Amino acid sequence: MRNKGKRELFPSASEDARAAELCPPSPQTLSSSYRLAYMDHDFLLRDELRPVRLELELLKPELLLKEHQIENTIVVFGGARIPEPKVAHEQLADAEAAASKDPANELLARKVKIGRSVAEKSKYYEEARKLASLVSKATKNSDHFNFVVITGGGPGIMEAANRGAYEVGAESIGLNIVLPFEQKPNEYITPELCFQFHYFAIRKMHFLMRAKALVVFPGGYGTLDELFETLTLIQTRKIKPMPVLIFGREFWEKIINFDALVEEGTISPEDIKLFRYVETAEEAWEMISRTDNVS
Repeated sequence: MRNKGKRELFPSASEDARAAELCPPSPQTLSSSYRLAYMDHDFLLRDELRPVRLELELLKPELLLKEHQIENTIVVFGGARIPEPKVAHEQLADAEAAASKDPANELLARKVKIGRSVAEKSKYYEEARKLASLVSKATKNSDHFNFVVITGGGPGIMEAANRGAYEVGAESIGLNIVLPFEQKPNEYITPELCFQFHYFAIRKMHFLMRAKALVVFPGGYGTLDELFETLTLIQTRKIKPMPVLIFGREFWEKIINFDALVEEGTISPEDIKLFRYVETAEEAWEMISRTDNVS
């Protein structure tokens, strides 16, 4: 972005782009080779331009977040398949009704079992929503805190966190990703802070570049990937330590046996201390608010 009042010796890229459109059409000017490189969509999508696209994907959110003066974020990870309790219990009721009509159907019985599990975990939707509200209220009402909630921008736990910030009139960030199936950003993200990524790696960098704490709710492969990448970066001192708070000890101890990793010698006993289990939004906020890197 140009400094206002500063006299520029050369025309800007946008000025040259407008000037290029004034050129009379001819076989030469209509050729794709004649297009300005940065205005040539097909050229930018070539395989050889991948390094340029990587840099653009790194730069665009970075510059816009700086323009919005966002310096500190609280990262919330969690499953896209965990809806709010009302929706989860409606889905469970539908599954139970279908199964009652065909008790011998194993597929329907399995859907009921999964529906009960999801309904139980839907309490985390409310905890994510509440935590984002606590974080956002503290930032609005205190000079000591300067946090913005950031999520993956999708449904489920991500929606809950963006929603919690939205409901108290605070801005929040969503980092969405292009997937083979439809993935639209949730409606609670601040529109000017809603980004779309092609590269998972660049997206994960942006999660951590301003992070002051990481909060992880139950989820699937994506949540596990994000959690373990962060733990690895802290373990190997590629990033500074930060609070890593994991919601739901019962869920996580069933999914991952961290103690077994210590017993097998693949991680050190100290590595278990890189994260803490929490159960409520209030407990998580207390840990975040009293850390050394909160502001």
